[in-house]
Amino acid sequence: MTSHLNLPPVSAPFQLPFHYGALHQIGIDWLVDPDPVRKLLAQHHPDLTTGIFEDGRALVSLNYQLYFAQYAFGGGVTQEIEFNVIAFPTHEGGRLPRLTYAQYAQGWDQTKLLGIARLHVMCDNPFAIRAGRELYAEPKHPGWFEVDLPSLNGPAGDTWTIQAKAAKIGPDDTLEKDPSPLLDVTAELDGLTSAAANAAPITGYGTDPEGRLLAGPMNVYQPYRWYDLASPEHSARTRLTVHAPDDSLGHDIRTLLGDGTPAAGAWTYQSPPVAAHNRPYYLPTGPRP
Repeated sequence: MTSHLNLPPVSAPFQLPFHYGALHQIGIDWLVDPDPVRKLLAQHHPDLTTGIFEDGRALVSLNYQLYFAQYAFGGGVTQEIEFNVIAFPTHEGGRLPRLTYAQYAQGWDQTKLLGIARLHVMCDNPFAIRAGRELYAEPKHPGWFEVDLPSLNGPAGDTWTIQAKAAKIGPDDTLEKDPSPLLDVTAELDGLTSAAANAAPITGYGTDPEGRLLAGPMNVYQPYRWYDLASPEHSARTRLTVHAPDDSLGHDIRTLLGDGTPAAGAWTYQSPPVAAHNRPYYLPTGPRP
């Protein structure tokens, strides 16, 4: 007889699914030695197994998100950075196809079992921090960001620059910013040809305080743009600098990436504009009295 699992509870005042009004995102992927990845993954998510790609390497990713959401009371803007291991539920390994990194990055895993096992999530919105923890068992903590992103309202180009800084949540549930930088990420994608990547839905994994494994898929309604950075001439296109190596995030990044590990690829998504307020023009007028 087949047994069925209960759905995780949705605590008030949250409602699911959570709808994004706009999303701007960049992810950077690194192929690395699997042994440190397996060790760290077991500490965070004991029921997940590290995905293995070409040359027996594991895959870790760092992704930044800027998103808007509309609520009944108005709107909210949130920024996050996630540090993830690409992994799958241990008991589902027999269903996975054998894939190269490029195939995975372009969405060839239609089982969607290869997902992001979150190790660290930094976020600048206390409400979103609470939602991530309670709904998806995300290891989410406060931080804030200074960014320079591709924008139709800014200079032309396709370079992303993100600096993450420390923060804490104050007694009135507001974000208290610390000027101390934690890490810098730069991706210079100008002039590169991208491929359309049908990667969504992306499965995000979390392990709750009781040790139960959760999976939460995220739909994105247009293809991502994936950039192959494997060739040597593209190795300088991305840069990751850890300013706080003793911070838990910085420590784990250095443990898995070491110094100078080249990125294998990058992927971006930017919501299209829904309206444009155009340039004004002068109107002829008659003589003033």
